[in-house]
Amino acid sequence: MTSVGEIVGAVFGPGTAIPYSARLPGGASRETWALDVAAPDGTRHELVLRLDSPGAALEAGATLAAEAVLMRAAFEAGVPVPRIVASGESYILMTRVPGETIPRKILRDDAYTTARPRLAAQCGQALAAVHRMPLSCVAHDPQEDPLRRWRDVLDALGEPHPVFELALRRLEASRPRGGRQVVVHGDFRNGNLIVGPEGIRAVLDWELAHVGDPLEDLGWLCAKAWRFGSPLPVGGFGTYDDLVHAYEEAGGDHVDRDALRWWETFGVLKWGIICVMQTMRHLRGGARSVELAAIGRRVCENEWDLLRMLRENALP
Repeated sequence: MTSVGEIVGAVFGPGTAIPYSARLPGGASRETWALDVAAPDGTRHELVLRLDSPGAALEAGATLAAEAVLMRAAFEAGVPVPRIVASGESYILMTRVPGETIPRKILRDDAYTTARPRLAAQCGQALAAVHRMPLSCVAHDPQEDPLRRWRDVLDALGEPHPVFELALRRLEASRPRGGRQVVVHGDFRNGNLIVGPEGIRAVLDWELAHVGDPLEDLGWLCAKAWRFGSPLPVGGFGTYDDLVHAYEEAGGDHVDRDALRWWETFGVLKWGIICVMQTMRHLRGGARSVELAAIGRRVCENEWDLLRMLRENALP
C-alpha cells in the first residue's frame, strides 16, 4: 500500500515536507490523517488524508474512489464540503476544514450560541443542494425498497423484537406516495457536520449515498437519536419549520409533513435495528467492544420512541 509520504509527494512534487501528521481516531477499514504539508513552492496546506487500511475488508458503502466522485459533484452542486486536492482508488486527499463535529459540544458550548439557531435552516439549504446532484454520480445503486431491506436485516439477526415488527407493518400499511428520485446523502445528521461559530462549514461521510426519496434525508436528520437530549426535533438545534421552509426556499421539493413524519419514524426504526446489529457484533465475537456493547441499551429506547410515534401519528 502507498504510504502517506508517497501520496503527498506524488501530489505536490519532490521535496515536499510533512511537518505535522496525526492519525485521527475511528475506522477499522480506513485510516484518517490530519496533515500539514509544506510544498516545494513555499506554500503550506492543511489537509486530511483518508486511505484504506492494508488487509482490512471494506465495509458496506461507497469505495473511496466513488466517494471522491460524490464529493466533487456535491461541491459543484453547492453543498459545503471539503475540497478534494487529489484522489485515487485507495485514498482521498482533501482540505482540512476547521470546526467542531461533536454534537454535545455543538449543542451546549458557548462558542456555538450564534450558530445553533441557524443550523436547521442551513441543513435545509445543504440538503436542497444535495438533492440537486446528478444521479450519475452514484455508482451501481440498486435502489432497494428501504422497508424490505431493513426487514431482511432484522430477520437475518435472528432476534425477536416485536416493536420493530409492528413498526414495519404499520409503516408498510401507511407508506406515502414516493417523491422524485434524487441523490440521498444517507447519513445527514448532527455528528456528520463540521460547525463553526457562524454555522455549517462542511458535510462529511458520503459513503452511504444512494438514489432514493429526498425525504429520507430530512426524516433521518429529525430522528430522536441525533438530538442528544435536546427537545428540538431537528438535530437538537431547530424546528421542523426552520428545516422545511429553508429546504423549499432553496429549491427543494414541497415537503408533505405527514410523509416527513413517516420517514422520521422509519429513521427511528432503522437506527434501532442498527443498534441490534452493532450489539450482535460484540456478543457474537465479530468485534469485542465496550462501545458496541453499550449501544445495546439504545435498542429499548428506540422501541419506546417507536411506540410513542405510532400512537401519536395514528398509523394504521
